[in-house]
Amino acid sequence: MQAVRLFQGYLWHPQGMAFDPGRLPREVEGAYLLLDEVPPPTAFFEDGTPTATQRFYQMTVLVKTDTPPEALHPWAERVEKALKPILEGLPLEVGWLLLEDLRPL
Repeated sequence: MQAVRLFQGYLWHPQGMAFDPGRLPREVEGAYLLLDEVPPPTAFFEDGTPTATQRFYQMTVLVKTDTPPEALHPWAERVEKALKPILEGLPLEVGWLLLEDLRPL
């Protein structure tokens, strides 16, 4: 059995915002959601806003499976379908970016 990343990305919110990322589910469709606070990955957002004004979390969605990573796209689609409304339901000040990965850890 191996751990395979289905998605990798970031979640961020303003430094002073009272937001607890721990309120997100830890498991979605049999995949585990991990959040680790990290320094901003870039100095600025695309619009020029300094990222230092935000708290960043690396977001990893992984599964433990014997299935080869290249065969996990259907599972990733199910996870995305379940996770997207949760992320879209966060306060407007909370940003996120999540990209399909499908690589073993």
